[in-house]
Amino acid sequence: MVALISMPGMCRAWLLGCSLMLAPAVPQALAQSVLRVAPGGDIPSLDPTGPAGTQTYIHGMMVYDTLFAQDENLGIHPQMVGEESVSTDKLSYRFKLRPHLKFHDGSEVTTRDVVASLNRWMELDTVGRTMAVDVAELQAEDEKTFIIKLRRPFPVRQALANSGSGLPVILREKEALGGRFTRETPIIGSGPFRFLAKEWIPGAKFAYERFEGYVSREEPTNGMAGGKVAKVDRVEFTVMPDASTKANALMAGEIDFIDQVPFEQAELLASRRDITVSSLSRIYNTFFMRPNSLYPPFDNVKARQALALAVNQPEYMAVSFVRPEWGQPCLSFFVCGSPNGVTDGSEPYQKTDLEKARQLLAESGYKGEKVVLLNSRDVLFVAQSTDLAAENLRKIGLNIEMVEADWGTYMARRNNKAEPSKGGWNLFITSVSGSGIASPLSNSIADTTCGAGNFAGWACDDEAAALRDAYIHEPDEVKQRGILKQLSRRLWKVMPTVVLGQRAQLYAWRNNIRGFVHSPSLITVFWNIEKS
Repeated sequence: MVALISMPGMCRAWLLGCSLMLAPAVPQALAQSVLRVAPGGDIPSLDPTGPAGTQTYIHGMMVYDTLFAQDENLGIHPQMVGEESVSTDKLSYRFKLRPHLKFHDGSEVTTRDVVASLNRWMELDTVGRTMAVDVAELQAEDEKTFIIKLRRPFPVRQALANSGSGLPVILREKEALGGRFTRETPIIGSGPFRFLAKEWIPGAKFAYERFEGYVSREEPTNGMAGGKVAKVDRVEFTVMPDASTKANALMAGEIDFIDQVPFEQAELLASRRDITVSSLSRIYNTFFMRPNSLYPPFDNVKARQALALAVNQPEYMAVSFVRPEWGQPCLSFFVCGSPNGVTDGSEPYQKTDLEKARQLLAESGYKGEKVVLLNSRDVLFVAQSTDLAAENLRKIGLNIEMVEADWGTYMARRNNKAEPSKGGWNLFITSVSGSGIASPLSNSIADTTCGAGNFAGWACDDEAAALRDAYIHEPDEVKQRGILKQLSRRLWKVMPTVVLGQRAQLYAWRNNIRGFVHSPSLITVFWNIEKS
């Protein structure tokens, strides 16, 4: 055990001490351009293909590459793909890889790697599994060309550019066929940065270096699309769980960038002339309350509707996000301001109605049973909004039992399908990336596919699921828009999720850092950044 000692700046009360954090990881590091980052958290997993945390997806986009990518406005562009063709019936796709694609070990990227990687992704990710249902054939035609044949039209390019859930990154064939990632799995991609596995200390630090063999696309950088030019030699992440420690470190110049600034620190940092606080995404992130549809009282639609009628969105925004530009009311299941941000069906819920909420709760059969509301003080805006929810929901007659835990325990419990009294839950509040929510294809909170295989809460409604399926497979954009509005109306009727509003994701950096890219999602982009 290392004793706690009193030290200045960010090292005060930090268990690992300054020497571990600030000393260069390699002798030549001082001669290199090094971007020093305090991440939103540690890397929970090195596998970005399936369900994971934001830091895993950031890691994935640094190390690996994708066939297609989204720009800052969710437009889709080729990335590893150089040439493409689609049959007139939209059932056959032929893709040719662009030249000069190499893995970090020097081997060339081939379609064997692509086919193995996509097959793995279609087993692990929500969007991938949805696509797999319609894939009749996926095979390599030669070393650089592969084909996808479908049973019915499907938005293939959109799926292959997905950044709102598991990433369809291209692994080496060996890793793609190797099952689950372990600590021993080689992390070898073909992206602009190499992961330095020997420098990884779980819970403390991890680092990347520029991959000199990466050949960027020639188009201008735009979100995750276009040219990915690594302009720093190294990116070093130091895990600092305490928000004040991060803020003090940035103000002292000991780090350059805070990824995911806590809202409680944003005001302080924004007042400094040498620091910029801003969002790096044009798409807001959906903020919501999720009821558990497996158990009473929220297995009854009227109880879920009662929750929505008890919500005052401006109140939640003021409590959780400080400034109006950081948190906005929104009555869309698909992100206000996004191409799909429709609000059809939301009319009954545009005003709080506690009396109507009490009536619906009584009609649902609720008789005062305990309602387990999960909370975690590790994420302040979640804690503040959950405190507000507990207060408001008690006003409509719910017998709220608050269960608090650290973030890891909170996440584990919310995935538990047991009864609320046996380790499960009834309600939780959280936020997810707007890039995934903006489309029915990747929208986890609007997925009502029955069978309890969807997002925690396990909503089930066959009609909404059929409309989602119809939207995904409708090639005519006008007809698709009509289906989207039908789906919105159905979701507001069955209420799988209670939308509380939407929020920006804030970042802070010292003003000698420039070149930040507007990401379409919560995934921070570290190429194109320069440090002077």
